[in-house]
Amino acid sequence: MPEHPPAPGPTLADIARAAEVSTATVSHALNGTGRLGDSTRRRVREVAGALGYGARRGPRTRTLGVAVTTYAGDAWDFVRIAYFSRWLTAATSAAHAHGYALTTLPADRGAEPLWHTLAVDGMLLLDSPAGDPVLRALRARGLPVVFDGRPPDPWPGDVWVDNDHTATTREVLDHLAASGARRIALHSGYGREFYTGAVTSAYEQWCAERGLAPLLVPFDPDDAAGHAFDPAFTGPDRPDAVYCVYDPGGRQVLAAAARHGLRTPAGPAGPAAPAGPAAPAAPGIPDAPGGPGRDGLLLVCASEDPAYAETEPAVTTVTLNPERIAASAVSVLVNLIESGHTESPGQLTVPAGLRVRASSLPPDMY
Repeated sequence: MPEHPPAPGPTLADIARAAEVSTATVSHALNGTGRLGDSTRRRVREVAGALGYGARRGPRTRTLGVAVTTYAGDAWDFVRIAYFSRWLTAATSAAHAHGYALTTLPADRGAEPLWHTLAVDGMLLLDSPAGDPVLRALRARGLPVVFDGRPPDPWPGDVWVDNDHTATTREVLDHLAASGARRIALHSGYGREFYTGAVTSAYEQWCAERGLAPLLVPFDPDDAAGHAFDPAFTGPDRPDAVYCVYDPGGRQVLAAAARHGLRTPAGPAGPAAPAGPAAPAAPGIPDAPGGPGRDGLLLVCASEDPAYAETEPAVTTVTLNPERIAASAVSVLVNLIESGHTESPGQLTVPAGLRVRASSLPPDMY
């Protein structure tokens, strides 16, 4: 039996009235032509998406779409990040097992009008930020969406697959404290996605429970030498441990430690660090024998990069298990497409894992 023809969507005139511009301006904004200001072009596209422009859906394509939208519109190659590359490999395999193709969208196309017409049956969104224009366009079309990472403002029927970042962060901090750390810094504060905020909040709460002042070191993906750590590593209250939230952070910490004469356990000692008074034991953290010492530094990094197991010293990492997250997200999305509903809205939790290596152990334990 033939499908009913799709209902007519909004016209350019409808969009023009809602956006309070001319139809010519709407045409230029949606087609990327004309001499329009960025704010005007963006506003017209947002109005068009809210009205459902391009929302008419044809027959099933048996294709799923993937987009990383935390920095949508910026030209960054997320596939080079180990988490995303492993996630995409697993998602492709899972999609093929269900009989679907998988289309991956480059990050710099996040602000284009293609989201209003993209021929997919459903979308997988990774790290969707607040005010995500891609998500608004997909919702206007009525396309099924499943998230990797909690969306900032989830709708009642939304489904997302994620880790328990609070539990994982506390596990890492407890591990560092058990290894003798008294002053733990968090290398964070760059992303706008839920992951970053959840880890930072858990760290601050952990510090508050122990009467400790949090130390947040800002992350910069281009800071290969780790200069963001210079004030912390030369100050009177130097951290003796660091937890890095992002993949390149561990290498940045090692570079900064080498420049400042600090050594991680099991690593070769650098130049002698300036002598100074030993830091007193922090309140709320009992003394632990065999800590990192006055010139030592413990390190944990959230990363899927296997190269961290081969560094000197080998770096303790947190795996978020991207393969399991991707397979779960694809399975939920396919079910949502084919059944029209989900049985368990909300979060599906995949446990993270702490892979302990020399960088987070006191010298007497390796």
